[in-house]
Amino acid sequence: MKNIAYFTLFAFLFLSCDAVVKKEINIASDPAVIGTWNLDNGETTSILAGDTKNGQIWLEYIKAHNEKDLDKIATMNTDDWEAYIFDGRAVKGNEAHQALLKGWFEASSPKWKTKWMIANAGVDETGEMTQWLATGDDLKDVDAEGNEILLHLVHDIQFVDGKIKKIYAYSREPEAAKE
Repeated sequence: MKNIAYFTLFAFLFLSCDAVVKKEINIASDPAVIGTWNLDNGETTSILAGDTKNGQIWLEYIKAHNEKDLDKIATMNTDDWEAYIFDGRAVKGNEAHQALLKGWFEASSPKWKTKWMIANAGVDETGEMTQWLATGDDLKDVDAEGNEILLHLVHDIQFVDGKIKKIYAYSREPEAAKE
């Protein structure tokens, strides 16, 4: 009789655990809505998990910047590329981007390192599904006085047909070293 009671209890526990695991798996396999996007026209749309292949494109883009490979960077941009930089500047067009980088690379040797990436997608005001990548990157450079500086950057990057169309860049200086 004891064995039957133990067997029944064991079977009940086993089946209960199995049902919970199946439910968790079903939740995880549903399309991933990861947030909301408040469009300029006042509508709100879902932000979905995006194409993670864009992360590899970004890493190649960062590598090209670190290697100062302007030709490679140009081929990775769309013709109507644009960026909104953390210092308030807007740079529009592939040629303007090349001119900005050329001057920067001649005067300094900036280096970027990607720390994290989140791929996301959403339907814009025109009904088109757009692909984005949010990244956290560190930028090391040298200021006008020759001091090494470090900035923590967050980039929002729009991808179209495997190329970079738009970048929003935000920055934060690291916390001062504690003594």
